[in-house]
Amino acid sequence: MVTINRNETRQRQSIDTKAARNLAITTNTVPQMAGITPRWLLHFLPWVQVQSGTYRVNRTKVVLKPSPKVRVNNNNGHSSISPEELRTIPMLSVLDPSDAAAIANRFQSESFNIGETIIQQGQPGEKFYIVVEGKLEVSTSGDEGENLRVAVLGSGDYFGAVGLAPEVISHSTIRTLTPCRLLALSKPCFDEVLSQSPDIRLSLQKAIEEQSRLKSVVNVYGEEKIPVISDYQGEIELPASYIDYEIEPREYDLSLAQNILRVHTHVTDIYNEPIDQLREQIRLTVENLKERQEWEIINNPNFGLLNSISPLMRVQPRYDVPTPDDLDELLTRVWKKPAFFLAHPRAIAAFGRECTRRGVPPVSINIFGAPFITWRGVPLVPCDKLEIKGYNGNLQGPGKTNILLVRVGEKEQGVVGLHKVGIPGEQLPSLSVRFMGIDSQSLASYLLTLYFSCAVLTDDAVAVLENVEVGYYHDYEYARV
Repeated sequence: MVTINRNETRQRQSIDTKAARNLAITTNTVPQMAGITPRWLLHFLPWVQVQSGTYRVNRTKVVLKPSPKVRVNNNNGHSSISPEELRTIPMLSVLDPSDAAAIANRFQSESFNIGETIIQQGQPGEKFYIVVEGKLEVSTSGDEGENLRVAVLGSGDYFGAVGLAPEVISHSTIRTLTPCRLLALSKPCFDEVLSQSPDIRLSLQKAIEEQSRLKSVVNVYGEEKIPVISDYQGEIELPASYIDYEIEPREYDLSLAQNILRVHTHVTDIYNEPIDQLREQIRLTVENLKERQEWEIINNPNFGLLNSISPLMRVQPRYDVPTPDDLDELLTRVWKKPAFFLAHPRAIAAFGRECTRRGVPPVSINIFGAPFITWRGVPLVPCDKLEIKGYNGNLQGPGKTNILLVRVGEKEQGVVGLHKVGIPGEQLPSLSVRFMGIDSQSLASYLLTLYFSCAVLTDDAVAVLENVEVGYYHDYEYARV
């Protein structure tokens, strides 16, 4: 065998690779950006052309609107409710501002530990409660005495109105699932305000009777029932009716996202090969506009999905973590052709852990060439725009988020995206790029504009599982062989 001494100094017989690199053409990639996401929501939404710039959703009239959650003021650990918020409660909506203020001032803060019973079924109530923080379970007894869950209450919910009425028995049991802080109004305090204004009691009684009357004439969506007769014989008078519409239907104006892109002419003139500098600057700016578009469709205070959900379509998880039972509950709300769940990737991972713990791994399917896990045949679509509210600002640790279930399409009375195709300077649907000129510093400016919005056609088109914990993990014990 011949041994070669690599440390031996010898004269070079060919050009050095370092020197040769100076004559070579480097193969470059286009600029990469880690902040670009698949933006699945924009792919899954059907888009409607809004020619006039405004999209009006005409609906049948909702006679009995669902009660919104109550906003509670928290100031240095002290909780209170404003008279205006108190009047959003249907039973108290007839109060004038002074009486509402008098009642609001009589609420007292009360704290409860896990597992405490606040209201017992079959017993008369004593107080009216508003949930400040925490979670409570509403249950009732079945025909054979079994315990049946009715609902889970969270912040902003209220209960115990029967406690303000004389000798009314509660039909449900309410107990705490977590430590809770509530605002409570006792019956004596309520009666004290009523005694100062005798007309209030009569007005409240009329309001309660009107609520009962409306509940008897509307469907589960608050729309007035249409009288229909069937399976009859002989000559009888047929019912006559008409379908009433909302007088002031909801209108959605196209929103926009804009940016002014500046590029030095020196760059585009000299350093434009082999990659077009202006093209890449525009491409990356468009990616940012699209990311903002998806964020707005979810979080915008005017038209965002999270702010367009009916109180009846909001669900609280019983154990904080997203379980199969919780997603089943969402499916009972959006049961008319549900299209997809929308959740943060960490929320999907949390759901997967709960499925693993129960031994029911979800099925995977391929859509748009990418894998998605499903539940009951409905895909769970990842989206990081459903933000996680972390503890102490730690976004990688535990935190809470929301999971949406959506029905889409105009024909399905679902959720639709809104845009306008054919605008001046259009480069992509509803997105334009316009040259604004060159300033005295040789900077060329380009205006990028993206027009869009989102509309929920009916209340039952979208539901949300709120306050989902993503940081809980299970410990498994494995036997070592």
